[in-house]
Amino acid sequence: MYHGGDLAAARSRFPTAPRPFLDLSTGINPNAYPVGELSQEAWSRLPERSAVRALEAVAAMAYGVNDARGVVAAPGAQALIQVLPGLVAAKRVAILGFTYEEHEASWRAAGASVSTVVALETLGNFDVAVVVNPNNPDGRRVEPTDLVALAARLAQSGGTLVVDEAFMDTEPVAHSLVPVLPPVGAVVLRSFGKFYGLAGLRLGFAIASPGFADKFRRGLGPWAISGAAIEIGSRALADAHWRDRAKARLIKQAARLDAMLGRAGFEIIGGTSLFRLARHPRAPDWAERLGQQGIWLREFPSAHADRLRFGLPGAAADWRRLESALGANSE
Repeated sequence: MYHGGDLAAARSRFPTAPRPFLDLSTGINPNAYPVGELSQEAWSRLPERSAVRALEAVAAMAYGVNDARGVVAAPGAQALIQVLPGLVAAKRVAILGFTYEEHEASWRAAGASVSTVVALETLGNFDVAVVVNPNNPDGRRVEPTDLVALAARLAQSGGTLVVDEAFMDTEPVAHSLVPVLPPVGAVVLRSFGKFYGLAGLRLGFAIASPGFADKFRRGLGPWAISGAAIEIGSRALADAHWRDRAKARLIKQAARLDAMLGRAGFEIIGGTSLFRLARHPRAPDWAERLGQQGIWLREFPSAHADRLRFGLPGAAADWRRLESALGANSE
């Protein structure tokens, strides 16, 4: 499975590129939440269930969850993707594509037949429907009202709607399914590390009915997340001031990146404020030339070879480095 962020692959492919690599291959906020000091107990004691519950309650407030019992903390959204097929009996799964490939891989590994579809209305004919919203990598958005209707249709035959909202933190709360989550037949997955720039912390959340949430807890087992993740996650999710400022900053940075790519001849075709998907007829050449200059991008070498996904640079020097490389290669 090909993912962004693999700097070992970058170093192997471009051994003579200047170091360090400027990694733009992920959709992770380059301006991370300031972690601050942690208690000694975060490292020396097993996490207590009460502390996990407190974290889940803070997450419920941040995400607009009506019942905190339906929030489950996990070691990253990817862990939830892996666990989910063991909790839902499904022979036929449909995924609204093209999108994050780990969903398909996890359901196939569990023995399900998986179809990738392009029309939302066809998802109701399966045991499980998966929608990434906003979508990775093109930022496609599906309205919550449409998802509620789809969940109701699936529930009529015992089906389940899975909505992966890993990149929803940059969006208005009204774009999320969470505040109007149906009481049965739907589960939402949320990532913490992408928006907060702390992907290495490994923290994510499942949001479902309390009964379904308990299935997740049993599937994850005890002590699924670290004491450090509990302390940092609780602190960050309660910090509405930082969250609002980060959203505004990311919108400005995404617009700056759009303008920079446009001057180099790219067509912006989608994304979120954490990443931009751009089209260019010579996209593979651009990836090669930028890679030789130590700038690592997300490519789509099979069906979408004319597209590249750009994450956001962080420091001012990183912005200058990308602008210089794009200007030099566009001549």
